[in-house]
Amino acid sequence: MFLPKYPDNPTPPPAHSHAPTDPVPVPVRRSLPSVSIDQKTVAAVLVGGVVLTALLAAVAVTAISVAVAAVVLRSLLRDHHRR
Repeated sequence: MFLPKYPDNPTPPPAHSHAPTDPVPVPVRRSLPSVSIDQKTVAAVLVGGVVLTALLAAVAVTAISVAVAAVVLRSLLRDHHRR
């Protein structure tokens, strides 16, 4: 009931009878220059990534602690001015 009905003998798509007059130019495939990467380069990139990640984490923690300190100081100063 839900299965599609396919024709017994499907008609083939129409074939083009004309040949192209101009040959289509084939694009030239250029290879990339080979780059040799040694283990020292990989180690340097990994160490640099770890250092930069640690610095970013330190900046984020410092920003959060400064924000908390500012909120606490503002609260203390507000209470001081109300008295």
